[in-house]
Amino acid sequence: MSTNKDVLLKGIKMMGGTLFLLVLAPIVINSSFKNQDHTLFIPVLGIGIILFIAAIYFGFKGIRTLMRALFND
Repeated sequence: MSTNKDVLLKGIKMMGGTLFLLVLAPIVINSSFKNQDHTLFIPVLGIGIILFIAAIYFGFKGIRTLMRALFND
């Protein structure tokens, strides 16, 4: 049972991107709630929600890639 190093590296990169999105999304949403009187409140809030959804998606995809690398699926 050996580890596929190329797929493992791809999974680690994807998890790094997920970590970046998990940090960025709350910052964007918090910024939008601090500026509720601004005209761009709704678009910035929408971008923050999209970033959260993308973080969850890439998180599951990254974990799946890591499991595929570790268990040679």
